[in-house]
Amino acid sequence: MTHAESNQTISNLILQVVPFAAAQSAIRSIRYQVFHVEQGVALDIDFDGLDEASMHVVAYQADQAVGTTRIRMLTDRLAKIERVAVLSVHRGRGLGKMLMTTAVDYLDQQAIPEIKLNAQMQVKAFYEKLGFVPYGEPFDEAGILHIEMRRSLQ
Repeated sequence: MTHAESNQTISNLILQVVPFAAAQSAIRSIRYQVFHVEQGVALDIDFDGLDEASMHVVAYQADQAVGTTRIRMLTDRLAKIERVAVLSVHRGRGLGKMLMTTAVDYLDQQAIPEIKLNAQMQVKAFYEKLGFVPYGEPFDEAGILHIEMRRSLQ
């Protein structure tokens, strides 16, 4: 963690950027609970066969995986952050922001000039606070209204 604020809101938190194989069961468990159980997203939409070729941020608190997100390279100049998921009992304490900041920092270190994501409309403002701007018109993805957002290397 790089933020003093993060230390105050969540103790014993470790964020790791890992390949899928290093944390597969934790990633699957969190995404199953958030996307399938809570949001009704079909399993074949979430688990689309692209995890193995992606990097993942996994957040652990007291050795329990509590959040994750996927970082997927689309080209050598464009990455996509997707599948941001935090277990419901761990929401509201800044964990989503820490997952995103870790993913963005990782991509900045790789000198990837542009990042995109598809934000659910109800959390668009969350991504705007992280420097992402809307790109195009809202669209339906998995039965949920989304908007593409982008951020350029700063």
